[in-house]
Amino acid sequence: MSEQPIKTDASLKPTFFARIRGWFLTGLLVTAPIMLTVYITWLFVDIIDGWVTELLPPAFRDTIYSSIPGVGLIIGAIAITIVGALAAGFFGRWIIRAGESLLNRMPIIGKIYGAVKQILETVLASQSDAFREVVLVEYPRKDVWVVGFVTGTSKGEVQSTTPNETVNVFVPTTPNPTSGFLLFCPKNELKYLEMSVEDAVKLVVSGGIVTPPYEPKKEK
Repeated sequence: MSEQPIKTDASLKPTFFARIRGWFLTGLLVTAPIMLTVYITWLFVDIIDGWVTELLPPAFRDTIYSSIPGVGLIIGAIAITIVGALAAGFFGRWIIRAGESLLNRMPIIGKIYGAVKQILETVLASQSDAFREVVLVEYPRKDVWVVGFVTGTSKGEVQSTTPNETVNVFVPTTPNPTSGFLLFCPKNELKYLEMSVEDAVKLVVSGGIVTPPYEPKKEK
């Protein structure tokens, strides 16, 4: 019976190319998120700058604006703030009501405007509970779970036709969390998680690769 050769420390050391590969993957993990963040931010600023360019006088556009990227974003933020300040006054509220009345009378456009306004008012309201809680939903069948976001308590006809207290849950898709399904789930069948909405979004976008850290609470 032949003896098996004993592996020495030298045979266990990684080769030069293995080290290069490891360094490359490490560098990729470090630089890729930074590069994507910079690219997406730059793309957003460039789009806003392009929109604002068409609204500025040619003299201003060819001097300061062309040499400083991001000016359009600053001008847009200032303009939105000024609109908000004007809307707080009596005259501003009157103009807004007149404009909304005109938009609501227009076919198709009125429906789109009303839906978008209602969604923004719900999400941006300080008392809103939308997208503040992360839950596990048993979907699409028993013993299979998906991550969902509570968008509020069901009301109206949906709640009146269900025997239990129902909660609105948005179930996002991977890797695009902006699309998904709206589920009306019994509250007692949901499993509420401690993770933040940001961590849950990372989990969904990465397809489960990025798992947020979790430390179970110790029982006293």
